[in-house]
Amino acid sequence: MSISASSSVPAAAVAVSASESSVSAVSWGAIIAGAVAASALTLLMTLLGSGLGLSLVSPTSNDNASAATFAVSAGIWLIVVQWLSSAFGGYMTGRLRTKWSGIHNDEAFFRDSAHGILAWALATLVAVGLLTSSLSSLIGTGVQAAASVTGATASTAATAAAASGAGSETDGNAATAYFVDTLLRPADPRTPPANASAADATQEVSRILMNGATAGSIPEGDRAYLAQLVAARTGLSEGDANARVDTVLRSVEDAKNAALEAADTARKASAGAALVGAISMLIGAFCAGIGAVIGGRQRDDDLVALTR
Repeated sequence: MSISASSSVPAAAVAVSASESSVSAVSWGAIIAGAVAASALTLLMTLLGSGLGLSLVSPTSNDNASAATFAVSAGIWLIVVQWLSSAFGGYMTGRLRTKWSGIHNDEAFFRDSAHGILAWALATLVAVGLLTSSLSSLIGTGVQAAASVTGATASTAATAAAASGAGSETDGNAATAYFVDTLLRPADPRTPPANASAADATQEVSRILMNGATAGSIPEGDRAYLAQLVAARTGLSEGDANARVDTVLRSVEDAKNAALEAADTARKASAGAALVGAISMLIGAFCAGIGAVIGGRQRDDDLVALTR
């Protein structure tokens, strides 16, 4: 007795197979249209915000908002623009997608929200592709500021050394010049060698300051030698020379602390901006999904009303 192929297939499987559509559930046309709409609205509102912001700033007025206030306002505006454009793009995607027949409302909700998120993702990728250089510059601003500020003290000392003539030395000589100076220091700075000049003393002081900036502190021996050298070159008493050296070294330390504080502030600002940007993007994806659900339901309700 032979059994036919049709009788060996369960009835439930036959029903599922009959209701399965051969058309993909993803409406790429609607997704692309929603992404284009979101990108266009983002560009429009960004230009509008730039115009309004620039119109409130006048180079001839002293009542302008501070740089921090302007930056915070611009950041808030960009976040609002992203949310609105994401919701608009998602809504357009939901209204333009094809109707899905024979599916549960929960499945329609999932598909609509997925279409909205896909439109948001496509718009985001397009924006990143078009504005890669600008985004890289914005994200790297804090890192560049931190790096430049951290080396401010050493850079300033190096500039002073170059201006005094130390820059003419080769890299190898510059690396060992401080230790050579330490070996050849006169016992009494008030009686320098016969062939020594004022420029030599200036370069030596510059190298001592550079070494202190690099090491983080100036040794007591260098501090005492600086006081003796200042007293010999300026005619000050030993006490006044020590006071002048202490004042200069305190200024160097204050500049170093200010540089470190500025670097830490820049680091925290960059980290905060990155976190706020990530959270804003997640909220934008949520807005796009909800907008697509609203648009899809309105489309289906209008279509049902027309067929009655």
